[in-house]
Amino acid sequence: MNSLILFVLFCLPALILAETCGGNCPSNDCHSCHCGTSTNFLNIADWCAKHSWNQACCQCIMRHESGGNAHAQNDNTNGSSDVGLWQINTVNWASCSGGVAPCDPNTNLACAIKVYQWGGNSFRLWSTCGECGCC
Repeated sequence: MNSLILFVLFCLPALILAETCGGNCPSNDCHSCHCGTSTNFLNIADWCAKHSWNQACCQCIMRHESGGNAHAQNDNTNGSSDVGLWQINTVNWASCSGGVAPCDPNTNLACAIKVYQWGGNSFRLWSTCGECGCC
């Protein structure tokens, strides 16, 4: 009975927190919390204005990708993860953030600019570009 109580008090909350990452993982199935377990909501328009891309497209992409949560995370079915305001995928981390999760908004922005450039100065490499009419 004591071990069950200990499990419920200590292990179960940790397991739940790991899956949701404190609300950063809306799919509730994240295997680790790359950006921690506290949310960090930022003003979408302010962060999009830091680069000269189409502002309406940027804002739509970010709303769909992270909702403005700099700590947002999505684990994909192929084993990769997307993190941050622009949901930068793990395949890009080595090229834009030294191989670590770009959870810092400035680092995530720098990665997003690179991904945007790799896409021919467009948002076509984001899966949400079609929903936003920005491909």
